Amino acid sequence: MVLVELLAGFITSVISQIGYVGVFILMVLESALIPIPSEVIMPFSGFLVATGEFNLFFVLVAGTVGNLVGSVIAYYIGSSIGRNLVLRYGKYVFIDENHLNLADRWFQKFGDKIVFISRNLPAVRTYISLPAGISKMNIAKFSIYTLIGSIPWNFLLLYVGVILRQNWELILRYTTILDVIVVISVLAFIVWFLKKRIK
Repeated sequence: MVLVELLAGFITSVISQIGYVGVFILMVLESALIPIPSEVIMPFSGFLVATGEFNLFFVLVAGTVGNLVGSVIAYYIGSSIGRNLVLRYGKYVFIDENHLNLADRWFQKFGDKIVFISRNLPAVRTYISLPAGISKMNIAKFSIYTLIGSIPWNFLLLYVGVILRQNWELILRYTTILDVIVVISVLAFIVWFLKKRIK
């Protein structure tokens, strides 16, 4: 929790000082495998939207484009250096074999479309870019799925910040609950989609 508080202080400082550019840069880092939580970036930005300092649309664009740029960076890391080197050096950015195995399983089970779905799944959302790059997924398709798939997650976190206003930090206490709700919702959608497809 101390680490989260330190990160929260860093994130709020960056956004307060350089605005939308700060949101963009932080979301690039988050999607490029640097452990900076979007659960702090977007709710704090939502608070600034509520105070009138930020525009909701511009924050959403900055965060989502940041996700795309960071994910493309992670994609090319996976594409160029491969799984073994990621495993060897991933520990320096808190990536371990379990993270990659989880992303691999989802990627193998659902194919290219998991890139779209996973953008709203905790843990998987950050690491799915690596197996996509390792498997040489079509970069145009990867980019489209990433861009569109990042919008719901970013909007949800942003809107929570707008609602909570100065109490936006409460989301840090309930992140796990939020993660579970999102995972259940996405899994329910997957089950519905598969049933419809089978029929």
